[in-house]
Amino acid sequence: MSTNPSMIPRPPPSAQTPAWQRALAQAITDPLELLRRLDLPPEPGPGTLQAHRGFRTLVPESYLARMRRGDPRDPLLLQVLPQNAEVIERPGFLADPVGDRGALAAPGLLHKYAGRVLLVTTGACAIHCRYCFRREFPYGELQASRDWDDALTYIRAHTGITEVILSGGDPLALPDRRLADLVRRLETIDHLRRLRIHTRLPVVLPERVDAGLLAWLGTGRLAHVLVLHANHPREFEAPAGAALAKLRASEVTLLNQAVLLAGVNDDPDTLCELQQAGFAAGVLPYYLHLLDRARGTGHFEVDERRARALHAMLRERLPGYLVPRLVREIAGAPSKVPVPDDRDKPAGIDPARVGKARAFSIR
Repeated sequence: MSTNPSMIPRPPPSAQTPAWQRALAQAITDPLELLRRLDLPPEPGPGTLQAHRGFRTLVPESYLARMRRGDPRDPLLLQVLPQNAEVIERPGFLADPVGDRGALAAPGLLHKYAGRVLLVTTGACAIHCRYCFRREFPYGELQASRDWDDALTYIRAHTGITEVILSGGDPLALPDRRLADLVRRLETIDHLRRLRIHTRLPVVLPERVDAGLLAWLGTGRLAHVLVLHANHPREFEAPAGAALAKLRASEVTLLNQAVLLAGVNDDPDTLCELQQAGFAAGVLPYYLHLLDRARGTGHFEVDERRARALHAMLRERLPGYLVPRLVREIAGAPSKVPVPDDRDKPAGIDPARVGKARAFSIR
């Protein structure tokens, strides 16, 4: 496994460094220290340190503060603590499970779906989630150039593109000056209508939502959509709630996508609480993803049958606007692929005939 470039040693922050960057510089980078801080025995299994060396530990203090002390099965801890299971090779788990390399249209620019492109802005994150599908992404080789020129040239030339998605790593790990400059340049492309930002920082590092970010976010010609990534209701607790209130005030559309993770949120009570906690914070559910089968993540996988049953329970318990779409990503598919439960099949209709009719109508 490759080492994420966000673990390149950072210079010590100065008094002029924004508070969020100072907080990030103080994040925990040692799994033994993480265990000690949680009053857990610092006795990892033989594969833990090997997993840490392959994909380095990174946990902000704000996220640590929401974990339960003395609980080795805490669902927030399980998302970030290296595990022995990561070094076990499993069939079907790949370095590039969603086909990012095959979708590369320009340096750092992925064009998978009609009308939108994804710009890999940085390899840096504020947290290293152990289920990350880009944990082996070759950022140094495929990341966009610092001036973004090749990616912007491609977007200008393809007038069918109406939306740009900023991803990474995490785009909000970049300084506001760089992000604001990129957004200004995107604003000059007439056929663009929306800017979408996929980020985990407002949830795991709420200090990131400061005056510098709010000064450019939500302004300008493009409609701004912020897609957060929270997997457990506790991730919406203070101080993340206060950060999200500031984002709502900037008139940015807030959505949440989660990953269905064994031991973290694979029960109906937790999933229901997650949607309701998000809504209370002004965030609407978007997607509930089946696990992307990245190498080293197999211990998080929830099988499809159970996933479908859990989603059916959500539909029974919650109003429709609080039910995320259950999807999986398949390399080469023209969109995220919905995972239906049995009730989505109309009684008395042959699914094969429906499929043929739909295919005909598309032509």
